[in-house]
Amino acid sequence: MSDFKGSPTALIADVDCTTEGQPLCEKYGVQGYPTIKYGDVTDLKDYQGGRSYADLKKFAEENLGPTCGPDDLELCDAGTRKKVEEYMQLDVTKLKEKIDTIVMKFEKDIPVMKKVIGYQKAKK
Repeated sequence: MSDFKGSPTALIADVDCTTEGQPLCEKYGVQGYPTIKYGDVTDLKDYQGGRSYADLKKFAEENLGPTCGPDDLELCDAGTRKKVEEYMQLDVTKLKEKIDTIVMKFEKDIPVMKKVIGYQKAKK
């Protein structure tokens, strides 16, 4: 882990979910141990790869780093950059409302679409 010590872009941390780290583990959905999470702290993902240091280091070098977002607009393609810039003009309340509307639409539409797919497959 000394390879990443002092890194401005990488954090490697060990949390004991059975003691003082329990609230943090609950917040990020850690249910089994050991669990490895990676990514943006606002959208952590479960790591499913090898557990050796070499495996982890290779994964980090190939998959992790800055991504398109408000802090790294230069990493965005033109369409995504435009969207990020538009969203940055909205306040938190408006953004949350927009998210809630989209989520509600998906939650309603996706089950219907899946039924139609099943229906169409059954017709063939």
